[in-house]
Amino acid sequence: MPNITPDDETGIGAWSADDFYRMMHTGISRDGTLLYPAMPFASYTKVTREDSDAIYAYLMSVTPVKQSNRPHELRFPYNQRELLVGWRTLYFKQGEYQPDAKQTAQWNRGAYLVEGLGHCAMCHTSVNALGGSSEARAFEGGMIPNQNWYAPSLTSNREAGLGNWSIEDIKDLLQTGVSHRSTVYGPMAEVTYNSLQYMTDEDVEAMAVYLKSLPQRDSEPPPTSQARLVSPNVMELGRRVYTQQCQMCHGEEGKGYPPSYPPLAGNQSITMSSPVNSIRMVLNGGYPPGTKKNPRPHGMPPFSHILNDEEVAAAVTYIRVAWGNSGAPVAPGQVNELRKLLPE
Repeated sequence: MPNITPDDETGIGAWSADDFYRMMHTGISRDGTLLYPAMPFASYTKVTREDSDAIYAYLMSVTPVKQSNRPHELRFPYNQRELLVGWRTLYFKQGEYQPDAKQTAQWNRGAYLVEGLGHCAMCHTSVNALGGSSEARAFEGGMIPNQNWYAPSLTSNREAGLGNWSIEDIKDLLQTGVSHRSTVYGPMAEVTYNSLQYMTDEDVEAMAVYLKSLPQRDSEPPPTSQARLVSPNVMELGRRVYTQQCQMCHGEEGKGYPPSYPPLAGNQSITMSSPVNSIRMVLNGGYPPGTKKNPRPHGMPPFSHILNDEEVAAAVTYIRVAWGNSGAPVAPGQVNELRKLLPE
């Protein structure tokens, strides 16, 4: 990523506010270079000139650092910048956010923050081989490229859909990192730690109002438990591992002790079709972010050094089908693929 301190030679010290707004609004650098969409200009184009100028003023206030930028090391054909013309034609719609007159001022503020500055859809929308995403599938969930975490759908009540959440629980999850419904881990924990915890209560509530209003799918009752597909031996192994390693924090019936220890029974993030996040949590462990409103969070230890692939698969399978949960079983091979990603 390039140097954006106000150093005149290697940073953006020679940039004007007009140059900065043009980059944010169009995805074109000061020298006319087309930016790669790793820079979320497709979202930042919605940012107002006033907010762009405020960001520019802040960046101009930080200490300049003289550090030359490294050239990109993308393989062919991704190193051909001229191909970005086609990408922009397919996936980039330029223009500041336009308020919806049918909605309240609070809803519009939330939409502006979520769609623009927050660029939430970049993770919560699936990306195709060209690095583009369909506006029609916005917020429907997808794997986060190069991170091997799944960003759940915000429009499905079987994943992270918020249709039956209270505004207070949504606010707590975004700003504090924990709520009575769930806890943030992985990349979302970084978002809360580095960004959302610093937002005003009013702006977080506006985001919650907008997110709760997203069209909700899968509102009918979830499918029945698939415990019948699990062999008795696997179910017993999973129950035994859960009792030994998990029950102390999450309870015998998986109800947890929220907000410190999240519930597993009836938890949409546990039962959604992709088991990636559940497997990674057992292997990696993790902490929700330490935030102003939750400075000493309770964490979960890693179990990769204690449990083998069969034991992890059995434990994750158990929590996905026990207590009426409607998740599907997990195979040891799925665990092994994610174990390979662990640092040596």
